[in-house]
This record gives sequence, C-alpha cells and structure tokens, in this order.
Amino acid sequence: MYLVKTPKFIQNFFPNFTWNIPVKDKTIFLTFDDGPIPEVTPWVLNQLKVYNAKATFFCVGDNITKHPEVFAKVKNEGHSIGNHTHNHLDGWLTDNLSYFHNIRRCARLSKSSLFRPPYGHLKPKQAQFLQRHYRIIMWDVLSGDFDPYLTVDQCVNNVLNNAKPGSIVVFHDSLKAWDKLKIVLPKILEHFNALGYKFEALANEEVEVKKFEGKQTA
Repeated sequence: MYLVKTPKFIQNFFPNFTWNIPVKDKTIFLTFDDGPIPEVTPWVLNQLKVYNAKATFFCVGDNITKHPEVFAKVKNEGHSIGNHTHNHLDGWLTDNLSYFHNIRRCARLSKSSLFRPPYGHLKPKQAQFLQRHYRIIMWDVLSGDFDPYLTVDQCVNNVLNNAKPGSIVVFHDSLKAWDKLKIVLPKILEHFNALGYKFEALANEEVEVKKFEGKQTA
C-alpha cells in the first residue's frame, strides 16, 4: 500500500523531512532510486540529456561498488547523488545500529549529504539520529514504476496529474521498473518540457564520512 501523492498532513507531521522544494518558477525535481546499474542508468542519463535535465540519483552502495563506471558517469554528467543505504534496507525491519552502519557504509562511497530511506520507512529514533547528519529527502509524487500491477498509462498519469512546480518525483533506475520506465520517462520529460518546465537536481554537499562517525544509539 502506498500513496501516489503524499498528503499535506503527512508532510506536516514530519516537518524536518524534505517533501518538495519551494520554487518561484516551473521547476520539477526528478529522482531515481536503487541504481546505478548498467542496464538502465546510462539510458536514463541519455534521456535526461535530450532535455538538458538534471536529476538526483539515490544510489544503493552495493551497486556503486559493483558498477563504479556507471556511478562516475552519473556524477560526471552533473547530477546529484543521494544515499539509499548500502543494501536497500527497510528501516522498519532493521535494528537501529545495523541500519546506521549500513547507511554509513554507503556514505563512504556516495559522500552525499542527502539520504532517502528505502520504501520511505524510518523508525522515530532512526529519523531523530539521521536528521542530525543528513538531509532526509522524501517526495510528494510517486510514479509507481515499480508496481507490477500498474499499467504504463497509470504511471504516466500518476505524475501528470500530481506533479507541480517544486515537486519531488520518484522513479527507479532498476530492472524491476525498467519495462515501464523506458516508456514513462520520455513521456514525462516531453510533456513538462513542452509546458516550459525545467528539471533540476537537488542541492547537495559532499561530506566526509568521519562527519557521521561517533556514538550511535539504538
């Protein structure tokens, strides 16, 4: 069960998380989770390049380790990097100390101040600790490209009907999403580009891992 559009009351309940970006112009912030992988991520980069679009890639540390050349390509083309844990861990199902160490393992590779929890799942104490060290990035629009029960048209409409200036939109550069993404992403880029939108990456600051080292309580 998930919500395509994150309701305002949920956003207000977690005010220290970033759900969207205040803007004065037509800007959308596309994000891609779970990569980088050679089968999908380079294709995404090529699609973005057609529209001079920048995006933010929330990378799984294990994929960075396996595909360093793809990770380097993402960075070299001017996109932002975010931390998505090293092994795509669900915070609700992981003890706090193990979760923090897994995030720090990814931090050694991503060197990113941005963090997005897989599935959007964080326990209260995890959130309390992590927001002292990271900017926790959520979203206000889910494309649903990962959902095997949605059609391509439904995924397209999820974004077209809900995205607005300042929206953070979630896609996935993963094999699970690939069949839909290869049709949905070009449609979204073309549609919003025709409406005069631009696509920007989230502001990021590279950080040293030692910044996150210290006493971590469960």
